[in-house]
Amino acid sequence: MPSGYPALLVALVAVPLAAGALLALAGRRADRLAAPVSVVLAAVVLALAGAAAVLRPALDAPLMAGIRAGLAVDGLSATLVLTVGGVLLAVLLVAAGEPGLRTGRFAGLMLLFAGAMLVTVTATTLAVLLMAWEVMGATSWALIAYYRRDAAAVRAAHTAFLTTRTADLGLYLAAGAAVAGGIGSLGLAELPGAQGAWLHVVTVGVVVAALGKSAQLPFSFWLSGAMRGPSPVSALLHSATMVAAGAYLLLRVAPLLDAAGWAASAVAWVGAATALLLGLVAVAQTDLKQLLAASTCAQIGYMVLAAGAGGTAAGTVQLVAHAATKSLLFLAAGAWLVGLGTRQLDGLRGAARRFPLVGVTFSVGALSLAGIAPLSLWVTKDAVLAAALDRSPALYGVGIAAAAVAAVYSAKALWFVWQPAAPHAVRPEQEPSGWVAAVARPPLAVLALLAAGLGLLPLLGTGVLAPAPAPAAWELALSAVLALAAAVLTWRLADRLPAPAVLSGWLGIERAAHALVVRPTLALASALARFDDQVLDRAVDGAARTTVRAARALDRRGEHPLDAGVGGIAAGARALGRWARRPQTGQLHQYYAQASVGFAVLAALAVVMIAVR
Repeated sequence: MPSGYPALLVALVAVPLAAGALLALAGRRADRLAAPVSVVLAAVVLALAGAAAVLRPALDAPLMAGIRAGLAVDGLSATLVLTVGGVLLAVLLVAAGEPGLRTGRFAGLMLLFAGAMLVTVTATTLAVLLMAWEVMGATSWALIAYYRRDAAAVRAAHTAFLTTRTADLGLYLAAGAAVAGGIGSLGLAELPGAQGAWLHVVTVGVVVAALGKSAQLPFSFWLSGAMRGPSPVSALLHSATMVAAGAYLLLRVAPLLDAAGWAASAVAWVGAATALLLGLVAVAQTDLKQLLAASTCAQIGYMVLAAGAGGTAAGTVQLVAHAATKSLLFLAAGAWLVGLGTRQLDGLRGAARRFPLVGVTFSVGALSLAGIAPLSLWVTKDAVLAAALDRSPALYGVGIAAAAVAAVYSAKALWFVWQPAAPHAVRPEQEPSGWVAAVARPPLAVLALLAAGLGLLPLLGTGVLAPAPAPAAWELALSAVLALAAAVLTWRLADRLPAPAVLSGWLGIERAAHALVVRPTLALASALARFDDQVLDRAVDGAARTTVRAARALDRRGEHPLDAGVGGIAAGARALGRWARRPQTGQLHQYYAQASVGFAVLAALAVVMIAVR
């Protein structure tokens, strides 16, 4: 692979990774300067991302025997590095306004996570992708559990980590299968060339890992608990980075899905089902962050649908527009949580009136999320649906139904925050500050402009930003009318929308996972532990006791005879020694006599031998 401007690419990923590691390791000593330093570093990362998007640097080097380490910024990854850099800067600006987040640990973890995401989107080989994937998972766990004394947050972090970690094993499976299938370099572009059945094993591994990281069915439930983390964490991890990473990977390896035959359709249907079902889950939520979390799963579902339907460009612009929209909504929800101390929809009545700037920007994001024309997600969603229609009318039908549901949950959130304040205030979940930090306002305004205008990308873009097929005029009109009608109807019925337990409980997937996976696994582990204690351990103890008894028996019955034998040999040797010393008198005539006797004996032996012959 030709390489150019490698230093730029190294700087793009090294700056957040190195600075993040230093801030995180410095601990409390870095707290005083952590917020301003992290904001400056985020601005540097965004500037480097802009340069990389223009210059398209690439780097390729040997990693191990036959395996390459490759990074590159191309048409697809260029949009992602800009998105990650922009959202990181906005999130750290808002986080600087929250006293509990102005720490070296928080800033360091956020930069580390962003660096890992930048490696993920620029990786051209599976080996490098795996390394970044692991760092991203570990830092996301630490960020979700940032409030370490909150037991619920820690449990949610464990759930998110273990769920995504289980799915991540698919990448290891894919790497092994790729090597077995003749793809020794592990290049992502070469994966479709895996030989025979190994192609399908590679595909299964990649798809499972991507669906798990993007919280698609059946892995969606982990995103619900992840909302226990700070709102800026949700804005970064769950809009432009972690959950988007799986969708990005599927968009990147779309040729692999087509080569496997079955994979493209399977991925498309998983994305469509997630968009519809998790949209219904969002409608049933009474917690604003839970509503936004479920809607994230649903909106990522459109990107997954695009990957399966062959709409790589449509999925890319959907990802970018969704990142701006959802990070705006999460940051606004976080501002209200700090200012009012609650994220319950009933408790947020009147929030948009009390904090007008937050209310207006939140409204722009919610209307975009609803698919109201001419805002961003109206066009980008229709670009995805056009690819779905080209693949299957049934896919289009599910996708357009999910678009109507998106208008319902978006309008529901808007209705609550614009209603007059409730006469009986809901008890806050934390101490309200009563204000929104000034530093949080500019990022909200900028993100609102992006959420409104990024929908022009499919209309103005070329290359990777030009969806093919483009949505027809009737498709744009149909989705616009449908979204507007669903939003108007919801505005009339917002406080009377049904909330079945199966939907408010996120389809019961987590309970099912506990019943079908966790409990059987724990039961098996308990049974194996008992087997170890009662069988293996007893066998080892029995063998040890037998050995000790045998040693004692040998000590009693064998040691004394052996000791006596050794003593007898020693006594005989000593006697022989005494006998050998007796002739040593020191008198010369005795030595002559002894020599004469010796010669006589030798002469006698010689005569005997001659006689025998």
